[in-house]
Amino acid sequence: MKGKVLENLEIIDIADDGKSISRHNGLVVFINKAMPGDVVDVMITRKHRSYLEGVVVKRHKDSPYRIEAFCKHFGICGGCKWQDMDYKAQLQFKQKQVLDAMQRLGNLLEPPVLPIVGSALTRYYRNKLDYSCSDKKWLDREQLNNLEANKGPALGYHIPGKFDKVLDIDECFLQPDPSNAIRNTVKEYALQHNLSFINLRNRAGLLRSLIIRSTLKGELMVIVMVYEDQREELLGLMHHISDKFPEITSLLYIINPKGNDTFHDLPVIVFKGKDHILEEMEGLNFRIGPKSFFQTNPSQALILYQLTRSLAGLAGNETVYDLYTGTGTIANFIASKCKKVVGVEYVPEAIEDAKINSALNQINNTVFYAGDMKDLLTPELFSQEGFPDVIITDPPRNGMHPDVVHCIMNSNCPKVVYVSCNPSTQARDISLMAEKYQVEKLQPVDMFPHTAHVENIALLTLK
Repeated sequence: MKGKVLENLEIIDIADDGKSISRHNGLVVFINKAMPGDVVDVMITRKHRSYLEGVVVKRHKDSPYRIEAFCKHFGICGGCKWQDMDYKAQLQFKQKQVLDAMQRLGNLLEPPVLPIVGSALTRYYRNKLDYSCSDKKWLDREQLNNLEANKGPALGYHIPGKFDKVLDIDECFLQPDPSNAIRNTVKEYALQHNLSFINLRNRAGLLRSLIIRSTLKGELMVIVMVYEDQREELLGLMHHISDKFPEITSLLYIINPKGNDTFHDLPVIVFKGKDHILEEMEGLNFRIGPKSFFQTNPSQALILYQLTRSLAGLAGNETVYDLYTGTGTIANFIASKCKKVVGVEYVPEAIEDAKINSALNQINNTVFYAGDMKDLLTPELFSQEGFPDVIITDPPRNGMHPDVVHCIMNSNCPKVVYVSCNPSTQARDISLMAEKYQVEKLQPVDMFPHTAHVENIALLTLK
C-alpha cells in the first residue's frame, strides 16, 4: 500500500492535529496540506492497522474555503498551516474540534459549547519568536537544481521533522516590527563580518539562535544565543544591534555549549538595559524575564483571562486556588475580585516570578507554593489557606495528572474553571471528573490564527 496513489479522494473533515481526513475502503486516511471540500489524489506514505497516512500529489477540485496564502514561506516553514483557509472557516473547524473532543472523549452527548471567540489580529499577533541558525540553509527541490542558488547560512525556522534543517526567513507575519528588521540585521552583520553559524550536526560555530520578545506596552527584549565563546565577535554583534535598535529595552546574550537549545540552567547576561520587560493588562504590570512563560498572543490572552474570570463568577469573598499558576498571571489578574488566591506550580523559578508580579502590583491577597501538585493539594493546605470556593486550572498540553484530578475531586470544590490548550486532554480529564462534576459551559477561544490550535475554557460545577 505504501507508495500507492489513491485517486479522487474527497476531504471530509479535519482531525484535531490539523490533518485532513478522507476515507478509502473503510479506512480513515489522514492527509497533509488539504482541507474539507478538496478532491485530491493522495500518495500513501504509511499504513497502519486501522488508518492510512498520505500526501497530496494532485488537487482536482478546490475547497470553497481555500484562499491565497500571503506568506512566501507558507507550506515550507511548518508554521501557519491554515494560512490558505478563510479565517471564518478556521473558526468553524476549531469550534467543531472542541465539540468532537467533548463528545468522543468527554462522553458528553450535547456539549454546551458557546460560539468561539476569534482573534481580532490574524497577523502580527505574537509577542515571542525563536529563530534558529544553521551554516547551511534549507533548499527546496527547485533551488537544489539551480546552480546559482545561494547555499549560504540560514536564520529562520526549523523544517518540521528535521532538527538540522533551517529555512532562511526573509519576512514573517507573526510578530510586529521591528522583529523582521532585527533578524535580518543580525544575519547581514554576521555575513559581512564572517561570523560563523552553527553546524547542527557537528556542533561547531558561533551563532546558535535569536529570541525576540515584545509587549503591548512597546517594550522589546532581544536574546542572542551562541554556541562557542568567541567573546570579541559576539560583543561586536551586540554593539551593532544596540546601535541599530536603540528602542530595545532588554538586550541579552547566552553562551550555550550544550547539546540542546534549552537555557533555563544557564546564566543570561545583560548587555544593555533591563533584565526583563513589562506587559500590561487592565492596569496590572507583569514582569517577563528571558526564562518566563507568558501567553504569546497578549491581546487575545486578555480576553481569555476576562472570560475565565467571568465564568468563575467571583463575588469578592471567595478563596480561589489557581493550579499550574506559572508566573501567576491569572492569579494576579483575578486577585482584586476575590478574597484570596492560592497559586500552585511545580517550577520554583516561575513561583518567584509570580511573587514578584504580586509585589509589583501591590497585591497582598495572593500566596504561592512550588512543588508537586498532588503532594501540595492536601487537607492540611486547605485547612491552612482556606478551603477552595473556586479552582482554576490551566495545565500544559498533556492535561492534568490523574492524581491531580483526584485531588480536585476530593476537595469537593463547588466550582472548577478548566483552561486548556488541548481540548482532547481536557475532555479526557472532564470524563474522569464526571462522577462528581457536571459541565455547565464550554468557551472556545482562538489564540493562534492560521493554526489548528484552539484554547477552551470549561466551567464545571459540583453535582
